[in-house]
Amino acid sequence: MKLETENSYLELPTLAGEKIKVLRRSHPRARRLRLTVTSGGARVTYPEGTHPAQVFAFLRKHGEWLERKLDELKLGAQPPALEPGATTVIPLRGETTRLVWRAGTYPRIELNADRLVLTLPEPHRRALDAARGLLRSFFEAQMRRDVSRWLARICPQLDLAPNAVRIRPLKSLWGSLDTRDRVTLDLALALAPPAALKYVVVHELCHLRIRNHSRRFWSLVETIQPHWEEQRDWLRVNGQALKAELGRLIQAP
Repeated sequence: MKLETENSYLELPTLAGEKIKVLRRSHPRARRLRLTVTSGGARVTYPEGTHPAQVFAFLRKHGEWLERKLDELKLGAQPPALEPGATTVIPLRGETTRLVWRAGTYPRIELNADRLVLTLPEPHRRALDAARGLLRSFFEAQMRRDVSRWLARICPQLDLAPNAVRIRPLKSLWGSLDTRDRVTLDLALALAPPAALKYVVVHELCHLRIRNHSRRFWSLVETIQPHWEEQRDWLRVNGQALKAELGRLIQAP
């Protein structure tokens, strides 16, 4: 099976006997396999030189998530509600991750390979409230780990630093910088690829120096994060679905 770089598709069979066509593209800067779903269909991106069997195995592994996402787009449906004990598939740092539940003495959450494990005492009274709290804390911790590392590299380049970084769910924005030089980031970015989160961080930090979207501003962004347009475009295409995913995971219906 030969992989092509332009207009080449894989066909993934479903349990219902149907086939899902997935556009496949190699990318010179790709570091890992990535599966995305938009209104235009599904696409798998992979590093150059990846064996075709590895690409197909990746699709089979994430077939359940892919089928659900395509159904949501087709029907305009909201993601299914979080249900205690029911395994579900979520995006995390741009990768497909299985969210599973376990019974245990103390509430906790941990990432184990490609599984995010929620441990809660039985009986599952108030289980959803506890799970949402654990997920929100986990997502924020993941983001702060990345953001702290980037601040240490970017702030010296700008010779400026924010007074605070706040992370919370935002309805429409991905980030903002207020008059007190406090950066606010959307918690949904924990589900996006790290490069997309970094783009938003770079964007807001550059506003410390230039408080507009002039050509000078975008030139500064390009200096710190080349090819930032790819991440901006990714968020434009996938943003609504990403925010909906966060909502079903941490907010009561």
